[in-house]
Amino acid sequence: MSKIRMSTPIVEMDGDEMTRVLWKWIKEILIEPFVDLKTEYYDLGLTERDRTDDRVTELSALATKRYGVAVKCATITPNAQRVKEYNLKQMWKSPNGTIRRILDGTVFRAPILVNGITPYVPGWKKPIVLARHAYGDIYNSVESRVEDGQTAYLVVCDKSGREVERKLIHSFNGDGIVQGLHNVDKSIEAFARSCFNYALENKIPMWLGAKDTISKTYDHRFKDIFAEIYESEYKSAFEAAGIYYMYTLIDDIVARIMRSEGGVLWVCKNYDGDVMSDMVATAYGSLGMMSSVLVSPDGKYEYEAAHGTVTRHYYKWRNGESTSTNSVATIWAWTGALAKRGELDGIPELADFAKRLEAATVGTIESGYMTGDLIPLFHREGVTPVKLDSEAFLKKIAENL
Repeated sequence: MSKIRMSTPIVEMDGDEMTRVLWKWIKEILIEPFVDLKTEYYDLGLTERDRTDDRVTELSALATKRYGVAVKCATITPNAQRVKEYNLKQMWKSPNGTIRRILDGTVFRAPILVNGITPYVPGWKKPIVLARHAYGDIYNSVESRVEDGQTAYLVVCDKSGREVERKLIHSFNGDGIVQGLHNVDKSIEAFARSCFNYALENKIPMWLGAKDTISKTYDHRFKDIFAEIYESEYKSAFEAAGIYYMYTLIDDIVARIMRSEGGVLWVCKNYDGDVMSDMVATAYGSLGMMSSVLVSPDGKYEYEAAHGTVTRHYYKWRNGESTSTNSVATIWAWTGALAKRGELDGIPELADFAKRLEAATVGTIESGYMTGDLIPLFHREGVTPVKLDSEAFLKKIAENL
């Protein structure tokens, strides 16, 4: 058969460890035999980020702004141990945080549902979609160690540098730490509109949770901006669609989520979304079964898996041992990018291929062939699950495809 041709490249962001290994196999086994793949390649592996002083991360985000669609492999955000292990120049920031800052988008994460895998929360019958603000909070924070006797202030200056406000954070009696974080109205407004549009497009109710009772300025600003935009721009459309928007405290949202049946868009600030998306993904079955897409206000898309680089499996693979690593979310990153590229470029064959690949992946698992993490979760009458190693799982999908 002739390969499906592409007209515009996808921005390809390679990554680290076991997901980097899976990345190569997914392309070779599942995509390149069928698609004349065109990408603009950026190596976001930790050694290349260190070599380029992290400039490669910025370049990949700027390329995404040019081409409109990107697909990203999982990457390492280094801690002190990683700095030593990789002999890094410094403790580089999260590449996801850098890309989100440049694109100023919203991250939407949704579970990949498979017949035979029952969520740990039995009442969840429909997907819970997480919308994560992709700007600010601790991901763009400034931090410092503080010594005994020192004092920390929050200081705000005007454009000329003149101090207009000074607030005491803490006078330290003993060593400690301090952190400064920020957000901007423009980004929160874009976040709100992205979420309202997503809820309308998918006709699902939308819940926003924060802690405005404690954070009376920072979190309260999220609450106010969402309320103003909803009332002035979206209320009538929500009512016509038969859905609703609700704000409440995040601890109340968590309680509501646990006793809901799903089918809701859960809107989270940046850190909350980072944590809660992993919780929801695991509760639906596995972190390897959660899709993720960053959507910018001007319609740029970056698809990725919601999980990390699977370090433990990588060390085993590097030592020549077999691994059984779940690649489903990484496959979904590729199918999401291919489908969006096909949609934007008017290539229905490309979008159709992406859907067929997703169907073949789900069908492989439903027929009983899967990676080891899914075996304890899979229960389907008449089907005995078979554990496949990482590469064999991809080849089994290819058979079904």
